[in-house]
Amino acid sequence: MNPLRLRVYPDPVLRKKTEPVVVFDDELKDLIAEMVRLMNLHDGVGLAAPQVGVSLRLAVVFYNGMLHVLANPRVISTEGEQSGEEGCLSFPGIFGNVDRPSQITVRYNDIEGVEHETTVDGFLARAFLHEMDHLDGRLLIDNFSPMKRAMARKKLLRSKDAESADGGSVRR
Repeated sequence: MNPLRLRVYPDPVLRKKTEPVVVFDDELKDLIAEMVRLMNLHDGVGLAAPQVGVSLRLAVVFYNGMLHVLANPRVISTEGEQSGEEGCLSFPGIFGNVDRPSQITVRYNDIEGVEHETTVDGFLARAFLHEMDHLDGRLLIDNFSPMKRAMARKKLLRSKDAESADGGSVRR
C-alpha cells in the first residue's frame, strides 16, 4: 500500500459520503495500520478513512491504551448531554465547543468483520461520534456558529496559502 497522507480542509474528500466496508482482508488491515501510523504521527486520538483520502465507513480511535477499530459504525442509542472542546487533525489549530450525547451505544464491525455492540460514555463517546461524523461528510466546523465557522475557514485558507508560498512545508 502506498503511504497515505492526512487530508486537510478544504480537501473535497472530507465532504464525501463513505461506502460500507464489505471486504475484511489484509488490504483493509494494511489501511488500518497506516491510519493508526498517521494518527500517531499527528498526535491524534482518532482518524476516519476520509481524512486519509479513502471513502470507506472506517475509523480508528486510540484511548486509554486501547485501539478501537470501527468499520460500518452506527449509533443505536444515545443518552444524556455533554459539552466540550474538540479539535480535528483535518483542521489544524482550530478548536471549538461541541455538544454531544454523553453516552452512546454503537454497532460496528471489527477488523475481521465480526459485528459488535458496545456502550461508551464521556470522552470516548465524543471521540466515536466525531469520527463517525467524518463518515457522513460532517466536519468539526459544521458544529460552529456561522461567525465562528467563517473565522475558522478564513484561518485555514490563510495558513494553506502560506504553506503554498513557502514550498509546502508543514507547520505544527
